[in-house]
Amino acid sequence: MSEAVAKKKTNWAEEAWQLFLLGLAVLGVHTAVAKPFYIPSGSMLPTLMVGDRLIVSKYPYGYSYLSPSLNVLPPMKGRLFGSLPERGDIVVVKSPIAQDDWIKRVIGLPGDTVQMRDGQLWLNGQAVPKVAVAVTVSAVSPNTECASYVDAPYRVVTPDGIAECHLPTFRETLPNGRTYLVHDLAALPVDNTEAVIVPEGHVFLMGDNRDNSQDSRFAAEIGGLGLLPVENIVGRAEFTTFSLDGSTSFNPVTWVTALRDRWFLSLRS
Repeated sequence: MSEAVAKKKTNWAEEAWQLFLLGLAVLGVHTAVAKPFYIPSGSMLPTLMVGDRLIVSKYPYGYSYLSPSLNVLPPMKGRLFGSLPERGDIVVVKSPIAQDDWIKRVIGLPGDTVQMRDGQLWLNGQAVPKVAVAVTVSAVSPNTECASYVDAPYRVVTPDGIAECHLPTFRETLPNGRTYLVHDLAALPVDNTEAVIVPEGHVFLMGDNRDNSQDSRFAAEIGGLGLLPVENIVGRAEFTTFSLDGSTSFNPVTWVTALRDRWFLSLRS
């Protein structure tokens, strides 16, 4: 048998078809099961850091017109196989205006009354317990600069010349027992809000970094989320996969040195 006969000719059409099917499978998994997510801002500190990668499950609350990875469906109210999140869940949502992905914590469900008084969260007329704990210490890095007007006062340099951020931290515990850490860094106007009742089909969301989060305390028209329709929920954050401090470059060594010790941290506690 000649070499020309023995060597099978590449069927480029078949190869393209296999790649197309693979792409459909990936889109299907991202739409119906889970998808990766990258943390681009510090609004969920100390729970989530800029540079964290995590997995978001798509099925716990059912599906809406925003569930497909490709936004191809027209706006529709409600969710298919829908259920409400629990207070304390960390969720990825689509912002009402820009339709980009944000990540926040569910605080209020339909019928709840939510208010901030002097930096303390009140839910249905009761103060949510808020207890000071040890400060959160994080190394200053390219994506955690500790340089904004609210956290810069907490930037320190150790005797070894290492820049760190020492942020005041508190533990909140919701009525359902869900507990988590928050930052409260300064006295700001947003520490006091009017009491709002969450309407049917909506949720009230907040970032854990209370003085550095655009969330349901701000109307969507001015850059926040407002009282968010449930169809804008994309999925529930489950766990981190890995985290980078932003110092990576073309040097392969930095791909290792930039890794943080934040492997597979549960976000469901």
